[in-house]
Amino acid sequence: MFNITWIQERVNKGEYYFSRHGEQERQNDNLTISEVEEALFNGKILEQYEETGRGESCLVVGFTNYGKPIHIVCGQMADHLAIITVYIPSPPHFKTPYERG
Repeated sequence: MFNITWIQERVNKGEYYFSRHGEQERQNDNLTISEVEEALFNGKILEQYEETGRGESCLVVGFTNYGKPIHIVCGQMADHLAIITVYIPSPPHFKTPYERG
């Protein structure tokens, strides 16, 4: 299982990468890398996902310094944080950044 401290340490050390899908989704929502980092630095783990054939992962909810909510699905590859996908939570899938629709 993931903990937010490990995630934040990886980001602080630059030991993370965006998957191809994660990078595409980041660009689709016009999110900067700095915004994703900000959300991870002040984020909380909202959901933990068990082994699904690609390893464990978790959903982090965080906010940019300007209050924009961001969801980041994180995994682990070796000692690095893998950002699997990133998006701005919105209806109908989410009522609030913390509550599914």
